[in-house]
Amino acid sequence: MIRALTTSCPTDFLLLRFSLAAPASLADATRRFCHDNAMSLYRAAWAAQSQTACVYARLHARAHVPASALPALADAWATCCPSATTGVTVSRLELVLDKPGVSQQATPAFHYMVETDPEDGWRDEIFRWYDTEHMPGLATVPGCIHARRLLNHDHGLHDGLDHGALSLACYDLVSTETLGSSPWLAVRGTAWSDITRPHFTNTRRTMMQAVA
Repeated sequence: MIRALTTSCPTDFLLLRFSLAAPASLADATRRFCHDNAMSLYRAAWAAQSQTACVYARLHARAHVPASALPALADAWATCCPSATTGVTVSRLELVLDKPGVSQQATPAFHYMVETDPEDGWRDEIFRWYDTEHMPGLATVPGCIHARRLLNHDHGLHDGLDHGALSLACYDLVSTETLGSSPWLAVRGTAWSDITRPHFTNTRRTMMQAVA
């Protein structure tokens, strides 16, 4: 779906995504970007298979960020990390659910993202399922450090670039094996899950190595 950018919207995080052949310079670049733009770094992560990376930069307080600010932020990223300027997207994220996981004292080794656009008429039901059953349940699984769900106000295709889907669920994990564990699969296999999941569209699941 091709859509126009919302002029201004509530923003808790900026999500930068781009192509990156190797993560060697990513940690230092993200810290420099956040420092220069008066933000804090939540997570930087890299996917070896697709050679893509993402950076979550957290605003110190929720703000209404205008669409006009996004090109300058993309340019600022290019200054901080000249090796990662291909296909850069900057999306405004609104935090709607924040659940510390049962393994919250552990160091994140992986970052797992699930992006989806609810089918027409199913948005409220899917979001209720996410926020009252699914993500609270996954947060209790050993190996889950943190679970968050965010709305991507810049979702869809614009300026020739894919900014992802509306709903972004992300998990910091101890290991990729957490996803195949019996407790994780039990949470995924509920009756309510079977009702809602067929109404996901444009779904993308990405496992990434946590870099910073």
